[in-house]
Amino acid sequence: MGGDNAPAETVAGAVDATRRGVEVVLVGESTALKEELSRHDADIDVVDASETIGMGDNPAKALREKPNASITVAARLVASGEVGGVVSAGSTGAAMAAAAIIIGRLKGVARPSIATIFPTPNTPTLVLDSGANPDVNEDQLFQFAVMGSIASNALLGVESPRIGLLSIGEEKGKGRAVEKAAFDLLEKSSLNFVGNVEGRDVGTDRVDVIVTDGFTGNVFLKTTEGTARMVSEYVAHALAELPDEIRAHAMPALQRVADRLDPETYGGGHLLGIEGAVVISHGSSTRKSIANALVMARDGIERDIPSRIAEQLTR
Repeated sequence: MGGDNAPAETVAGAVDATRRGVEVVLVGESTALKEELSRHDADIDVVDASETIGMGDNPAKALREKPNASITVAARLVASGEVGGVVSAGSTGAAMAAAAIIIGRLKGVARPSIATIFPTPNTPTLVLDSGANPDVNEDQLFQFAVMGSIASNALLGVESPRIGLLSIGEEKGKGRAVEKAAFDLLEKSSLNFVGNVEGRDVGTDRVDVIVTDGFTGNVFLKTTEGTARMVSEYVAHALAELPDEIRAHAMPALQRVADRLDPETYGGGHLLGIEGAVVISHGSSTRKSIANALVMARDGIERDIPSRIAEQLTR
């Protein structure tokens, strides 16, 4: 049971997800989980896992030394086919290692990639990689684009997702050697590649999928999250200076904007390229975030994202 707010918020989110039609199995210290479930008068299957992997543990080493860790047990359930996917708010490294080693990578996938949904105008934008692979080559960026295109179609309903390569300029020759080489591969492919995009383009609805390395993608997402939080605080201060009547009229519309910008609306990012649905949530995930992450994992299973990726990459 990973995450800063486990097990209370994790169990509460699981209960909410079951009420939205998701079949959930909780994995962790059974006594603590059952105690939390009793508070919600809920009946959810529990699989006991007596160990945990901390944020400071070496992921691969911890998987070997802690066979009863919750992420290890959950991954084995996916690998055996007893469940279709896993959601984790614990150590990202441990979740990625368990996914790659225990569940297994899809045939043809060089490196799995975390795909995060960004709340852009009209249709949300998928950004990948957002943290799994700090260093990549052009072939891996091309695979990220293929996987992102499939996920955008499956999760967001985009018919022919527009792919953009994150760089320091729109022109073809911009970027490092890896971006230039990836540009050539994408330009020659059958993907709907629209060219290079810059960080500012994420708010323009120019593309449906933004492809980059995990280091840049992680910094990009956290910077935009921090900026959105800062702007929200500015708006809140400005509202506080308005008369009560005007503020009351403005609040419903502003709340809708806040809800859309809230990272917990989606709950986490899909780890694409794995033999099963793996959703990695924020360590600080709340009830809302966990519930939405479970719904996202269910959608990934039902829409058969792993099989579609495998089919595309082995053609």
